[in-house]
Amino acid sequence: MNSAGFEDAIFIINMRIRMIRDTLRLNPPPELFLEKYLDDLAFIDWVLAYLVQALEVNGEKFVRNNEYAYASDTEWQFNQLLTEFSLESGLFSSCTDDETRQRIAVLREESDGRRKTLEEADLSPETAKAEPVVSSAELSSLLGGI
Repeated sequence: MNSAGFEDAIFIINMRIRMIRDTLRLNPPPELFLEKYLDDLAFIDWVLAYLVQALEVNGEKFVRNNEYAYASDTEWQFNQLLTEFSLESGLFSSCTDDETRQRIAVLREESDGRRKTLEEADLSPETAKAEPVVSSAELSSLLGGI
C-alpha cells in the first residue's frame, strides 16, 4: 500500500466513524439499527487492524508523511465511538445483551492494543521534535462535535 492509498483509507474510516456518531444523535430505533452499527464497528476494526499491520510491515515508507499520527488519531476516534456504545446511559443500552457488550469489549481491547502499538512505533526524531498540533479528535472535542 502506498502513502496516498493509506491516507485515503484513513479518511474513509474517519468519515464512517463520523457518520455513525452523527446518526446516533438522531436517536435511531435500536431494534432496527443495532446490528448494522455492530457490523460497521467490526468493519472499521478490521480496516484499522489492516492499516496498523501495514505500518508495522512497511513503517519506514510511512514515517515522513505522518501516517502514524493519522492512524493513531483515527484509532482514538474509534475508541471514543466504542465508549459511546458501551455506556450504560447510551442509546442502545436497553437493547444490548451480554453477547453484544462482549463484542464491544473485544473491539475496545483490540483498539487499545493497536493504539499502544502505534504509540510505541511512532518514536521518530521528527515526531519528537515537532511542535504540538491540535488533532482532529481534540478539535472535535473542543468544539463539542459541531
